[in-house]
Amino acid sequence: MSATTRRIAAAALTAALLVPLSACGGGNDEKKADDAASPSASAGAKAANLTVLAASSLTDVFNTAKAAYEKSHPGTKVTVSFAGSQELAAQVKQGAPADALVTADTKTMDGLKAETNDATVIAKNRLVIATGKGNPFKVDELKDLADSKIKVVLAAPEVPVGRYGKQILDAQKIEVKPVSQEPNVRAVLSKVELGEADAGLVYKTDTVKSGDKVVAVDIPDEQNAVASYPAATLKQSKNAEAAAAFVAWLSSPEAQKILQDAGFQKA
Repeated sequence: MSATTRRIAAAALTAALLVPLSACGGGNDEKKADDAASPSASAGAKAANLTVLAASSLTDVFNTAKAAYEKSHPGTKVTVSFAGSQELAAQVKQGAPADALVTADTKTMDGLKAETNDATVIAKNRLVIATGKGNPFKVDELKDLADSKIKVVLAAPEVPVGRYGKQILDAQKIEVKPVSQEPNVRAVLSKVELGEADAGLVYKTDTVKSGDKVVAVDIPDEQNAVASYPAATLKQSKNAEAAAAFVAWLSSPEAQKILQDAGFQKA
């Protein structure tokens, strides 16, 4: 074989070997580009399993909100644990594993500054008088709750709604002797719904889904109290970035519409 022939054969062999290598390299580059552009890859960095501690009065609306958040944030799962704000505060101080907290008052949140990051008020609420089906005792105003014939149930004074209730009753110099003091607002509402009490003080939003089980009697603004709902991430969270994203979302137009549709007032 001549030198020229050998050079041509060598060149042909080299070209043949390079073709599959370049094809493999191009395929990998395309795959990397596809992976980078895919929604799951971009969302994967922030995806997390979040645990949110929320006040009992947020039960219905937060179940709706978490579903909306999960839909718009693929890969993220939000688990919400509901209880009275004072119970949630105790859990946080005991180091319960959670990522964010939403209380029904600023006082409870302010008492957790060592455990939380900066809080933002996401919504407001007002109190109403919840009475039994058909309002058989014709309760029209706060002073009617002083009638000894009416079984009134209130939240305990350490519970935000209980504290608000005491505040407005004291301001009107109305003395009420409750038949029980409950650990959260949902327990108060349940007593009235079941007929175990004739009336109770709850948040306006709590009566929305009660249907005809209760009658909500409005309290004039000048006699009422405004409940603020602050939200904050917990310093102990192991999902700091995802938790901060969720808390920020609660102030977004999407979340605010969900809150306001449920009867909450704009923050």
